[in-house]
Amino acid sequence: MTVFIIAAVTLDGKIARDGGQVSTAWTSEADKKKFVQLTKEAGTIVMGSTTYETIGRPLPGRRTIVISRSKKYEGVEVTSESPAELITRLGREAVRSLAVCGGSSIYTQFMKAGVVTKLYLTIEPVVFGSGIPLFSEPLEAKLELAAPPERIDNTIFLTYNVLP
Repeated sequence: MTVFIIAAVTLDGKIARDGGQVSTAWTSEADKKKFVQLTKEAGTIVMGSTTYETIGRPLPGRRTIVISRSKKYEGVEVTSESPAELITRLGREAVRSLAVCGGSSIYTQFMKAGVVTKLYLTIEPVVFGSGIPLFSEPLEAKLELAAPPERIDNTIFLTYNVLP
């Protein structure tokens, strides 16, 4: 199964100013189109409850899974499974691709579990100075550029493979 992180970051590595900010409030149209394309191709997406609450609804054309220990939402699947448990279950269900859509804690959990195979990063020409980082705690991973960087206007798209 392909498990990929998809995230838009500022030049200083932030995914939001605070926990209530929706990424679509500051990202480019090109990023929004890339997000829709890649997540619809995956078919199944997972995110934390804070990210889901900033979006406020299931995303059309995608199976949405929200990780939460206590919250329930209509129209989406809610689980408290660990990343490894979720990947195992989805594998049994013949899911071929999973898009990890945030936030910082969820990105970190999936990276630390060693289940992420690819990262799609959008680098937006914005600086917040402070805010929520891509990863919520220290971690180590080796990556390799999987494709040449793509540029649309002032936005850069990077694709990395996660090395074992």
